[in-house]
Amino acid sequence: MKNIGIILAGGSGLRMGNKLPKQFLTLSGQTILEYSLNAFQQNKDIDEIFIVAQTNFIEKIKEILHQRPFSKVTQLLSGGSERYHSTLAALKACPQTDCNLIIHDAVRPLISQQMISDCIQQLKEEVACTTAIPSTDTILYSDSTHTYIRDIPARHFLFNVQTPQAFRKSILTAAYEKIGQDPAFHPTDDCGVVKKFLPEVKIKIIPGSNSNLKITYPEDLITAEKLLSALPH
Repeated sequence: MKNIGIILAGGSGLRMGNKLPKQFLTLSGQTILEYSLNAFQQNKDIDEIFIVAQTNFIEKIKEILHQRPFSKVTQLLSGGSERYHSTLAALKACPQTDCNLIIHDAVRPLISQQMISDCIQQLKEEVACTTAIPSTDTILYSDSTHTYIRDIPARHFLFNVQTPQAFRKSILTAAYEKIGQDPAFHPTDDCGVVKKFLPEVKIKIIPGSNSNLKITYPEDLITAEKLLSALPH
């Protein structure tokens, strides 16, 4: 079954306080997007790569692809105002036959080959999986006003979700076909869509890594630089 890597590069990066979306900021001379692309390009099991971005940054990505060709990139797609619009764009561009979709946030530049391969391996027996790490913090659940604690779930059962997340295309398509049933639903990841609309589907948890950080705030760039410098060259 074909394995398609989908790089979601449509974020605005407002929390970085920068006019340029964070996927285009540089780490050690490369854009954050290039690190994610390179990981999927190098993985022997990835057959194709789709990139989904904001329409007004498509030309910038074309410039990156011109300067440093990634041979596995076959689709450069326009996303929408919300994350799930980007996944929808990728689903529409997929082949008619079933395939495996390995979806990754472009702003997680330190994804490892092991994580990509683990996702693909899991899809030989499962239909959905996500990388995640056990939560080391106590998580509280607030009331509707965000003023008081409503509940504190047992930390033993809590994980911090990462990407990649991987799915059989047929499963993710079936979940997204139902997303219009709840206009108030604003998912922050694709597992959330599957869990809500296909609750009978089991989603396997596979090990992520503390180094697989998501670049969200300026200080994350400093952390990422340190992690990159510690990698073998």
